[in-house]
Amino acid sequence: MQFPHIDPVFLRIGPLAFRWYGLMYILGFAVGYFFILAGVRRRNVSLTKDDVADFIFVLALGVIIGGRSGYILFYNLSYYLANPVKVFYVWEGGMSFHGGLTGAILAALYFVRKKGIDFFVIADITIIAAPLAIALGRLGNFINGELYGRVTTMPWGIIFPGGGDLPRHPSQLYEAFLEGPVTFVILWLLARKERPAGVILWSFIALYGFFRFFVEFFREPDVQLGYVYSWLSMGQLLSFPMGLFGLVMIWVTYRRSRNKQG
Repeated sequence: MQFPHIDPVFLRIGPLAFRWYGLMYILGFAVGYFFILAGVRRRNVSLTKDDVADFIFVLALGVIIGGRSGYILFYNLSYYLANPVKVFYVWEGGMSFHGGLTGAILAALYFVRKKGIDFFVIADITIIAAPLAIALGRLGNFINGELYGRVTTMPWGIIFPGGGDLPRHPSQLYEAFLEGPVTFVILWLLARKERPAGVILWSFIALYGFFRFFVEFFREPDVQLGYVYSWLSMGQLLSFPMGLFGLVMIWVTYRRSRNKQG
């Protein structure tokens, strides 16, 4: 089937162009604000509405700076070394989830240190909203017609602009579904029962790592990189260890909790 030609710009005011992709980021942080606010009230965390708003701002900076830095380092370093001014052209695209997550964690560590609250408590509250924000971001990728999948004969294959004349997997939608609603439901179910602080965060890291590793088999590797090692893409090389690390940390967290109780 043909790609539904959706204008990536949803509003133009004179020289200003407002893009769906940017709107998805804004909506993602808005969702995060309300989830975190509800979570801190439920868990009796000593944060006000203004504190939560400040936290979202700090997280946003971490995501944007980390996401951009991660993309430059892992996906296109030679290009940015040759064109250093392009580092600041974020409107041209180029964000890395793994870099964004790292930036968000560092930003959260900075925030909780200033506020004197437990990192893992706020992380467990915050991370439940992350899958919904990720799903919105992947929908933005789909609207932009970017990060499309590999060639397929499946009946739902889509001919993407810039992707040649053959239908391809809509891998952005696969990611939106697995890393979004599926991950959200699992985390929400886990959070319904009291668990050691950190379990929800590490569960997200494990789920994202393995889901991303799986979906990368359907996603076209970045043209400037191709397959980084044998049949593995950069996304897979970053995601599989992430998934394993999440599993190990879940085990470590439960073990530490049992030792404290014993």
